[in-house]
Amino acid sequence: MEGISQMRTSFTSRFKKSRLIAGLAATGVAALILSGCSAATSETPATSGESGEAAQETVAVSLILKNLTNPFFVAMEAGAKTKAAEIGVDLTVGSAREEGDDQGQIDLIEAAIAQGQDGILITPMSTNVNAAITKAREAGLFVIALDSPTEPADIVSSTFATDNCLAGEAIGQWVAGKLDGDKAVIAQLVIFDDRVVPVDFCRANGFLMGMGIDVPVLEEMDSAAKSGSYTTGAGGEYEIVCLEATGASEEGGRSGIERCLAANPDINVVYTINEPTAFGANVALEAAGKVLGEDVFVVSVDGGLAGVEAVKAGQIQATSQQYPLRMASLGIQAIFDIANGGPPPANTSANGLFFDTGVALCTDDPQDSVIAAPQETSAYCIENAWG
Repeated sequence: MEGISQMRTSFTSRFKKSRLIAGLAATGVAALILSGCSAATSETPATSGESGEAAQETVAVSLILKNLTNPFFVAMEAGAKTKAAEIGVDLTVGSAREEGDDQGQIDLIEAAIAQGQDGILITPMSTNVNAAITKAREAGLFVIALDSPTEPADIVSSTFATDNCLAGEAIGQWVAGKLDGDKAVIAQLVIFDDRVVPVDFCRANGFLMGMGIDVPVLEEMDSAAKSGSYTTGAGGEYEIVCLEATGASEEGGRSGIERCLAANPDINVVYTINEPTAFGANVALEAAGKVLGEDVFVVSVDGGLAGVEAVKAGQIQATSQQYPLRMASLGIQAIFDIANGGPPPANTSANGLFFDTGVALCTDDPQDSVIAAPQETSAYCIENAWG
């Protein structure tokens, strides 16, 4: 876990780097969702790569997602298809059945190897797909992780992602500033409680770190003390009421917060892994008589169109926006260039482990306590939203 542990850089140095980067712009696999986008033929060869050498006739790439229902992954598919059509890449898109379907992703990796493809873009489900990724690399495929870094980071050839720790820190800093010294009674709604997923622990623990709560082990979801003091902003006392697995779904968010409220009805801070989870949580919070933005602050990560519209409507108080179309587009270009003799992409993140595709905090109530990311209005985030 040494690679991911290096993510614990100072808030200030990570912020400076994020401001810089934010300016950059299977065949026969049963029960899986598959689609094709073939744009390179012998009659219409692809353009040359960055190396200046003539491009090979066909560059074949698989995009392997967690699912094709979450708007985030739908946007990622759109970004990949647009870039593939633009530069002439034979693109195959597939997904697992649902969150937690490791075998579905493994089957798609095996299919890409069998077809002799040039590379794979993958939003890795968990560490359970690591062996299949290693097999693909040994077979000569260039494998890029999108959005979700692997654990350890060097299982893949490269990663194009949001700094999820930074995204979590930003919403944690916002909450601490908004509380202005009041006690934080916290509910955390995560993806899993039975596996190690970097996007999960990085966002959730990043949130706590942003509040100024000590997290002894970044990779462990429950290493922070259940109560104590937070130090960001005016500082104050905190209590972590619950850590509920939701599958990153709306229904999971609703049932998860219901269990949290049963444990302690005084919850006034709800961290959610993504915006669909927040929408589900809001149903239960309002049913319990909570006024969003007054009795309870709901924060999240993703920045999809529905999510930032919820910020404008006051349903979500702050969310960290990431850019999936950019991730997928850059990933397609990178594999195309490498297949044609170009160099692999350089890492640009503050910890040097991945290519940082940028993050912004979307809120109409900015707080001076936020230093992890630039704060933008809901109008700005709607204009730059995906989904």
